[in-house]
Formats: sequence, structure tokens, C-alpha cells
Amino acid sequence: MRFGRTYEEFDVGDVYKHWPGKTVTEYDDHLFCLLTMNHHPLHLDAHYAERTTDFGRNVVVGNYVYSLLLGMSVPDVSGKAIANLEIESLRHVAPTFHGDTLYGETTVLGKTPSRSKDDRGIVHVETKGHNQDGTLVCVFRRKVMVPTAAYVEARGGEQPGRPELRETPGKGER
Repeated sequence: MRFGRTYEEFDVGDVYKHWPGKTVTEYDDHLFCLLTMNHHPLHLDAHYAERTTDFGRNVVVGNYVYSLLLGMSVPDVSGKAIANLEIESLRHVAPTFHGDTLYGETTVLGKTPSRSKDDRGIVHVETKGHNQDGTLVCVFRRKVMVPTAAYVEARGGEQPGRPELRETPGKGER
């Protein structure tokens, strides 16, 4: 199973549709808010949200939406990354609510070989998140430094550090 790509495997214009999607629960949203100390009642207090907001219900905290979409993209985009270099832009286009299911896709916008080391390059991508209705909810652009195939091979191949597996000894053997 693929986990990330080498520099050579990215082609400008490619679109990666990340799978599976994720249904956002109230628990997910509240836990993320509490872990990050974002106690805004828009996210945590249903009574407040119902009576004082334009939406009449809790809105999922935007940083969770972004983090979820970023995580969805890892197996396709940055699973082999040497470094995440830049978040160029981030826009929350529409709200996400408890019970919405998010789906992500990433488009390769450009790629540039590293100027300082020939075993890596920089890939420029745009990730979009849509809900179950197809509504665009979030879009962000980032740059990721990824290795070349030669870099990966020189460091042990696709699964560096994975131990060699051997059969469990039978009864009485050790």
C-alpha cells in the first residue's frame, strides 16, 4: 500500500481523491476544542449557538476541519515528506456542522527540484474539502519537501526501520 510519493511520482495537474471520508461528530469537535483550549461557545454550547448565531447550531471549529483534511492527504501527498515548508493560504468557505461528512482531494499545482540538494524537491499542492452535499467547505495551499526515489532507496527503501519478520518458533524450540 502506498504511503506518500517520491518527487518523481508527482505530476502537475494530478488530482488525488482521498479516501475514506470522515463524519464529524460532536465528540470530535468538542475534544479538539478542549485539547486546543478553544472554548468559544459557538463550538461548545448548543444553547448559545441556537439563540445567538446565524446558523442556529454549533459550528465545527475551523482548525479541526483543516487538520482533518490535512491528515486525509498524508497517504497521497506527504507520507514520505522530509518537511512541510509552508501553508500558503487557508480559507474556510462554508461552515461544517456536527454530522457532516468531509471528503478531501488534492491537486498538484507545481514542483521544483531543490536548489541545495539533488535528492529532494518541493511540491506545491492545493487541498479542497467538501461535505456530503458536495459543498466546498475549506481550501488550502501548501508546499512540501519530498524525497527523490534515490533518497528513499539510500535510506532503506519503502519501509525503513521495519524489522525482518520470521516465523514464531514451535513448541519446545527457542
